[in-house]
Amino acid sequence: MTGPGAATGARTGTRTLGRSGIEVSAVGVGCWAIGGPLHAGAEEWGWGQVDDQESIAALRRAFDLGATFFDTASNYGAGHSEVVLGRALAGHRQEVVIASKWGWTFDETTRQGGPADDSAAYLRSCLDGSLRRLGTDYIDLYQFHVGDAPVPVALDLIGTLDELVAAGKIRSYGWSTDDPERAEAFAKAGAGCTAIQHDHSVLHDAAELVAVCEAQGLASIARGPLAMGLLSGKYADGRRVGELDVRGHAIGEGPAWMTYFAGGTGSSRWLAQVDAVRDVLTSGGRTLAQGALAWLLARSPAGIPIPGCRTVAQVEENLGVLASGPLTPQEFAQVEAALRG
Repeated sequence: MTGPGAATGARTGTRTLGRSGIEVSAVGVGCWAIGGPLHAGAEEWGWGQVDDQESIAALRRAFDLGATFFDTASNYGAGHSEVVLGRALAGHRQEVVIASKWGWTFDETTRQGGPADDSAAYLRSCLDGSLRRLGTDYIDLYQFHVGDAPVPVALDLIGTLDELVAAGKIRSYGWSTDDPERAEAFAKAGAGCTAIQHDHSVLHDAAELVAVCEAQGLASIARGPLAMGLLSGKYADGRRVGELDVRGHAIGEGPAWMTYFAGGTGSSRWLAQVDAVRDVLTSGGRTLAQGALAWLLARSPAGIPIPGCRTVAQVEENLGVLASGPLTPQEFAQVEAALRG
């Protein structure tokens, strides 16, 4: 484990996006929630209804507060997240770094999600759709969104990705996967690979993936840095998520990675772990969310957390950590002792 000693770059508010050399804010903004509903039959894969004007205000406030890295995906809200992000950042394209993803099919009109498509043809067509919705002619980081795709399938896409880099349609690429072996194989085969996006939070230290990113010179983009909202502190009282929310799956019916919520409420197992580190994370005047992000900034100099948002208030709270920076070595050690012995 790298620990907090090497993470001083967060105090200046910026980090490097892996091999690309692109400078980004040390904390980015995740744009899944602002996409609104996405249906897959009777299942929901969005975060409920959204107010686009509030989303745009939140994204613009994030930019004003120093955020320059914005992460979305083609299928978030069946493309709606990209539309909203493009509107919010209009006039500032050269000042921001946009990451998006491809691999899952969807219908923009019906907002129905479909199966994965890992073909090179879909990669190209999906990219064209993302460029149209974002209102730009290039994407800084383009990420394969099918995390469990076989390694040979992913490697077969590298030639197409390199062609897109050469054509100027993307600047770099990566893979959104929680598997260290997949991440390492992709990084070693793709010269333009600069980042791995993966589940990472104080409650789930993805040590093997972080090690791969550090060894390969990649950015470790922390998806779910607030444990899908559990580390916001809002769900300690048993409250439920809203309608059309991906976190509302009935117990036993949700995806395997839906561990932090059970039937729309915070999992008691994970809430107990939050309680175990609440005091140290909130010391020094931090909120719980800021403490959770400060842990990630201390964890590795390669780490770039991307907390999601739907409101201006959420953005202001999350990006407040840029001013205070990572946990101190002593605070980091206290958290590790409490959670991992």
